[in-house]
Amino acid sequence: MSAQELDILPDLDEICDSLIGLAYKAGEIITGALPGTDTTGSKKNSADLVTEYDRAVEEMIFSALKDKYPDYQFHGEETYDPSCPLTDAPTFVIDPIDGTVNFVHGFPHACVSLGLAINRVPTVGVVYNPFTTALYSAIRGKGAFLNRDVRLPLRGTNIEPLTGLNNSLISVEWGSERTGQNWETKIRTFEKLGQDRESGGAMVRSMRSIGSAALNLCAVAAGTLDLYWEGGCWAWDVCAGWIILEEAGGIMVGGNPGEWIAKIDGRKYLAVRAATTQTSQKMLVEEFWSNIQGRLEY
Repeated sequence: MSAQELDILPDLDEICDSLIGLAYKAGEIITGALPGTDTTGSKKNSADLVTEYDRAVEEMIFSALKDKYPDYQFHGEETYDPSCPLTDAPTFVIDPIDGTVNFVHGFPHACVSLGLAINRVPTVGVVYNPFTTALYSAIRGKGAFLNRDVRLPLRGTNIEPLTGLNNSLISVEWGSERTGQNWETKIRTFEKLGQDRESGGAMVRSMRSIGSAALNLCAVAAGTLDLYWEGGCWAWDVCAGWIILEEAGGIMVGGNPGEWIAKIDGRKYLAVRAATTQTSQKMLVEEFWSNIQGRLEY
């Protein structure tokens, strides 16, 4: 980013504070909701839900950000227009409720995900789970935090080494697409990851499915998950969590073998937590890639 571009940008600390304030307001809407079948609709199928609360939260956030930052672009899940892709302009990338299925079922792992991308690079991120009151935030170059005062990763300098998939707790997601090549790639990869080594598998320690891309990334940033593999989610799912992950010492690469440079709207991601060396992070990436059965095509 050039000096001229920096001169015209508002204070990133101020933006982060604004997003945190909006996250708390969004949390009040979310926790005050009583979702049911009369408030729930489907975008694609029974696994891809939207509620009136998703729309209400995004409308509130969009209105507030447009008033305060009228020259910035807005990229939100419920107002997404395929004819208006992300650009290099400063853009708020918003998911009003990430983990809508969890929200509808009362499973307390849903969040509001508020990110700012500049030059298509995640720069500020705020993720708030109102059910647990966990607030994750980060500004590029200034670290990542839980509840504004606990620096991530949670173990600080006492980070356990990464010693392979067999010693890793990883997160994967089913997604809403349940047929075709991507589905087959996921299912066959899950099987390979879980099988014991005598059967040719990776024998990962265990796998989890939190149901929220943003919360998966924050768990990797915190160091409570070692790795997260995803295919099919969108920029608004990952923008905020991405910068939180990186500022906590983690790395984000592509979800297919060889994709060392991930794109914010690439829809295929592999996140690895902080480690004592970058070499061990890259070794875990390559080990995971070697177990992917097929290729994700989004």
